Amino acid sequence: MAISRRELIKAGLAAGAAASVPVLSRAQAAPAAAGTVRMVKDTDLQTFDPFLNWDYVTQDHGLAIYDTLFAPDSKMLPRPQMVGKWGVSQDKKIYTFELRDGLGWHDGTLVTAADCVASIRRWSQKSVGGQLMMQHVKNIYKKDEKTFVIELHESLGILIDILASPTYLYVMRERDAEIPATEQVTANIGSGPFKFNHSLAKPGASFTYDRNERYVPRKEPSDGLSGGKIVRVDQVIWENIRDPQTAAAALQAGEIDFMQLPPVELLSVIESDPDLALDVLDPSGQLMYLRMNCLQKPFNNVKARQALLHLVDQEAFLQVAIGDQKYYRTVTSFFGNGTLYTNDENTGWFKKGGDPEKAKRLFEESGYSGEPVVILQPTDWAQGSNVSELLAATLRNIGVNAELAASDWAGVAARREKKDSVENGGWSIFCTTESNSTRANPHVNVTMAANGDKAWYGWPKFEEYEALRAKWPNLETLEERQALARSMQKTYWDNVGTVLLGQFFQPIARRKSLTGLIGMPEVIPMWNMKRA
Repeated sequence: MAISRRELIKAGLAAGAAASVPVLSRAQAAPAAAGTVRMVKDTDLQTFDPFLNWDYVTQDHGLAIYDTLFAPDSKMLPRPQMVGKWGVSQDKKIYTFELRDGLGWHDGTLVTAADCVASIRRWSQKSVGGQLMMQHVKNIYKKDEKTFVIELHESLGILIDILASPTYLYVMRERDAEIPATEQVTANIGSGPFKFNHSLAKPGASFTYDRNERYVPRKEPSDGLSGGKIVRVDQVIWENIRDPQTAAAALQAGEIDFMQLPPVELLSVIESDPDLALDVLDPSGQLMYLRMNCLQKPFNNVKARQALLHLVDQEAFLQVAIGDQKYYRTVTSFFGNGTLYTNDENTGWFKKGGDPEKAKRLFEESGYSGEPVVILQPTDWAQGSNVSELLAATLRNIGVNAELAASDWAGVAARREKKDSVENGGWSIFCTTESNSTRANPHVNVTMAANGDKAWYGWPKFEEYEALRAKWPNLETLEERQALARSMQKTYWDNVGTVLLGQFFQPIARRKSLTGLIGMPEVIPMWNMKRA
């Protein structure tokens, strides 16, 4: 069966791409003030707690208003951020951290070691790296107002790497960090370079961030997420414009300065405009994949999960999601494309065009008996929406009772929390993405864990795989980890908790007057950028 991309994309977008250099029309608005940057993010911000939700938009919010103890530089190496200096005992079991000067909360109070201790404990409940760290922790305690200690039962050589890992350890006020990790922190008061403007917040329409005039940046040059977080604008406004063509028109008209997900249909329009530019901020690319609910039928059966692995035709899914071949490629390694641990172990399932007959046979062997397979469809994310429609059609073609549950991404994020059966409001499959670069870090990447209830949405439980993953932090050489990666990949593809759809390179669109954007995997920090 062939489903064309045009059949899956709104007619308005197709029409916008039909002309060679069309002028995208939209009602004119007053141009932005010189000190204000207007951005259209990938999705609307609805969850404000970056420990409760790892979605990109929530993490960007977290980076704006909170600060971190350590941060990765452009080479993903850990660097001190809130920490002024630190040391470790001779037996490598006691780490002592002293906060740098000038750290204050947006409410005017000082950041203390007690805030850090409470934040570490809350973060460790959600972060895979934090969970690993806590297995080695004897105690975490405040030594004085600016100093705290992490005391270990046994040494953990990657402790600092974990504290700087991409599941960022945002430091919150002690009163906020003491809220259970299952409940949302809504105060939006941090110590970061931006302040959340509560009075201008318009849920569903826009959110405003003001420069934190009291923020004291580090003296080192900005490098990735490390170094001096210097804010060069007075205000940043996130505009919620969900229709891509409308957002692109606003960009062309100068009403916004930045668009995170310009659709491929409009890239030629953007490229032809002398005032606009396209940039790939994450050169490692993004992985798109399916996540199945391993707790409920039919995907609580391994053969049903294996069926999806054989069913997927990556090129077909990439075509409906991305369109232009120069922006995508297929991927078979669980460790992504081009990482230190990419390998070809147990990848015989990959076949151009997929293998629908084998997929159908595996579904039958799993005992599938026609129960509904509910696919969460994010209608405000065009790529994910298109993938969901193609997946539903592909499943129906082999006799699976596939249903689409359409909602905005916030609805998907809320529903995927549920572990119930589909009859009780649960789900079966959803599509998402993450940076290809994170696949080199199975010890801290939450999506690579398969430890049941503690795992990411889908909750796979593969004990043999987890036993192998537990060895990762203790290996000292690249060769040892590469060998372990092959063993991990073999058992993971036997069990299947994730089905890869491919790798893609998503450009952002900006007005050329907006410069200084920092390119990092998965997140888009707002410091350093400036608007002419």
